[in-house]
Amino acid sequence: MTDDPPPAKFVVEIFSPEKPPPTAKQYVDELKGVAGGKQISKMKKEAVACPVLNKTVSFVQCFACPNFIRRVKGKVDCRGLPLSTS
Repeated sequence: MTDDPPPAKFVVEIFSPEKPPPTAKQYVDELKGVAGGKQISKMKKEAVACPVLNKTVSFVQCFACPNFIRRVKGKVDCRGLPLSTS
């Protein structure tokens, strides 16, 4: 039996916009301990066109999302499930 991740509903391209979208502090705090400061700083400068929220969000927010599966070669695999707005 293999531990394959669930299938991705969306494959989203990561890009570096001229002016990155703002990153909420809660997402940065969630990454502390998982990623180093330099890595978080780099991730804050990247963005994705989120298919679930239908807007451009910071990669840090995408990474902290429960729909995030993995990042491979400049693309993110996304489950595409609806997010609870709590």
